[in-house]
Amino acid sequence: MAETGKAAQELQPCLVAWRRRLHTLAEVGMDLPRTKAFLEDALKEMGLVPRHLGAGLAVDLTGEKPGKALAIRSDMDALPLREETGLPFACPDEAVHACGHDAHMAMLLGAAALLAERREALSGTVRFLFQPGEEQGRGAANLIAAGALWGMDGICGLHVGRLFPELGSGQVGVRSGTAMASMDRFEVLLRGKATHGALPHQGIDPIVMAGEFVGALQTLVSREIPAVRPAVVSLGRIQGGSAFNIIPGEVRLEGTFRAVTPEDREFLARRVEELARGVAALHGGEAEVLWEKGAPPVVNRRGFTEAFRRSAGKILPPEDLVDLEAPTLVGEDMALYLERLPGTFFFLGGGEGAPHHHPQFDLDEEVLWRGTALFVRFALDFCSGAEVP
Repeated sequence: MAETGKAAQELQPCLVAWRRRLHTLAEVGMDLPRTKAFLEDALKEMGLVPRHLGAGLAVDLTGEKPGKALAIRSDMDALPLREETGLPFACPDEAVHACGHDAHMAMLLGAAALLAERREALSGTVRFLFQPGEEQGRGAANLIAAGALWGMDGICGLHVGRLFPELGSGQVGVRSGTAMASMDRFEVLLRGKATHGALPHQGIDPIVMAGEFVGALQTLVSREIPAVRPAVVSLGRIQGGSAFNIIPGEVRLEGTFRAVTPEDREFLARRVEELARGVAALHGGEAEVLWEKGAPPVVNRRGFTEAFRRSAGKILPPEDLVDLEAPTLVGEDMALYLERLPGTFFFLGGGEGAPHHHPQFDLDEEVLWRGTALFVRFALDFCSGAEVP
């Protein structure tokens, strides 16, 4: 194992301590004052000078030799859930790091610490980006608008956990091309005419409309998109009515659709609206449809990903580097950075347990050093001018 890997292993107790403290401090959304304060203090203790960038944090580390500039990004925000892990460091608030962002921050702090100690070996500049609002799909755009990518030649990041079940704990998955799907939200308001539950003929029933709409969505992907192109449409909320004997005037539905091509993304948006309006018109009602665009698909640059894979091979044994066969339909606003810069987003297996976004989600802390080591090794190689095909 390279010296970088051994140094990261020696840092493992710090990585665990940072991750647990950040887990306890979990906050939701774009405004994360406790999380940012902790990160700022940790970075200053390393002799670095963090600065506020949009709603997030950034810190530049410039080596003693000329070279390229690499950004490394971590998300910071948690989910609005009550934690059910029973961990002694569980967050006491209505917020939980149920998607691994606490680990992402800890691993990036570790990379900053090791590279700060190796400034004389570093060429060029590494920019460490700590981004809020990933779960809302708003954070990346905020940092980009504030100049997060100015002067950068490339970017990388990782996601830890169980997004790819073929990855064992500590294994690393890489994929050139599309690695994650687009993530969009839609909302449908079906309007009818309220009436007494005993007199349905005097009204227009939006609950019946909603039932037909839900049924129609079930064949939207399976019958209208080729099976070789992954896509999904899911409903997460249906709300309507206030009493057992009243047919309500409206029903609201909220969901998401995911696709791995821009064409399928646009197609799903159009067909969801057509189905909603068609079902409503059939019953004499009306439909309003909102499409809230999230992040596009995560697309990794092939040459950049191959360069990362070569660096990772200096840290990991061959059996722990896995070429992922297909993208996941989970989305990530890392995609916005990758639209603007060459880069790659890789995946670190985080052990078994509850799925992402579950109140019992946890991860195997033994893998943390690997994420840190991979960031450091790739930064040293890329910034020194390693060839990217």
